[in-house]
Amino acid sequence: MKKLCAVFAAGILSLSVLTTAVAQTLPSPTIAARSWLLLDMNSNQVIASQDPDMRIEPASLTKIMTAYLTFAAIKDKKLAINQMVTVSEHAWKVDPESSKMFIEPRVPVSVNDLLYGLMVQSGNDAAVALAEAVAGTESAFVVLMNREAQRMGMKNTRFGNPHGLPDAENFSTAHDLSLLAAHIIVDYPEFYKIDSTKYFTYNSIKQPNRNRLLWSDPSVDGMKTGHTNASGYSMIASAKRPNGSGQRRLLSVLSGATSDQLRSQESQKLLNWGFQNFDAVKLYAKGQPLATLEVWKGAQSHIKVGFDRDVFVTLPKGMAEKLKPVLERNDPLVAPINQNAKIGTLKMMVDGKVVTQIPVLALEQVNQASIFGRAWDSLRLWIK
Repeated sequence: MKKLCAVFAAGILSLSVLTTAVAQTLPSPTIAARSWLLLDMNSNQVIASQDPDMRIEPASLTKIMTAYLTFAAIKDKKLAINQMVTVSEHAWKVDPESSKMFIEPRVPVSVNDLLYGLMVQSGNDAAVALAEAVAGTESAFVVLMNREAQRMGMKNTRFGNPHGLPDAENFSTAHDLSLLAAHIIVDYPEFYKIDSTKYFTYNSIKQPNRNRLLWSDPSVDGMKTGHTNASGYSMIASAKRPNGSGQRRLLSVLSGATSDQLRSQESQKLLNWGFQNFDAVKLYAKGQPLATLEVWKGAQSHIKVGFDRDVFVTLPKGMAEKLKPVLERNDPLVAPINQNAKIGTLKMMVDGKVVTQIPVLALEQVNQASIFGRAWDSLRLWIK
């Protein structure tokens, strides 16, 4: 069943909802794939999807989690980008009929080269080598993969290996993979650029990136393709195009296409449809006061509230002027109140329908008043 509404929630990414009533002013695109999803990363709204929670075999899209954990290890200084890794027999012997970087046993290779071999060449041998470098063994790395998936809110995902070769314990959904892909872009933009590399040469073997959109659409800068006989052809693609005075990023996830050419064609169709038919409207800037509200029993009588990020909403083109904000507050606001504590919810309405709901946060800290001030406000609240 196709639907043009979704809730997108994950760790660092805030809740956002695009209602069916608003979205269905546009017909959904017809996409030749079993499961797919289109996300606007500016607003964190899924603007179109078909069976996004269907269990799928992620194939080489699994490698995005392998890359994520490697990036984290580098950030935490457990690995260095130029560190040399000695290739094990286990990594070298990975399915010889599958995609490989062609590393060799006992020949040192840098973490940097392994990352390019993983994301550009889709090397299954690179995936195992990185897993061993990060966690010591492939099985220990898989434990880290599943722990991280839980942290991200990937509730319908389990990883069985670091490369995505067929395994009964390796499954996910388009929705969950969108969470993972978004985390890569947001958490590690300095490493995400690897995904836009068109060719990589290792061991005198030059291999192209399997993401065809890198050649056909200059706005596309990632992310990964996958294929197994059971899953068909899958792809996560991301593109960034001008949006007013800034940039807008869309992310598509597609699984179950019947050919390499078709997955590229349908991913391009999804991205173009999203950019051409929807606008991402900036509502508020990070730290911009939305309102100043009364506080009880506090060292100060009022508090400024707003958001800890720029706030966007995705709407069909031409609908922005119909937006109306409604602030729902957690009254009464009683001190102490910590900075970034949730104070209420901002509902953006169009024709009486809720388009999106955004948590409203305290922009400052309010400490408790003295015992006399608290007693006075207690009396005022009782009278009120």
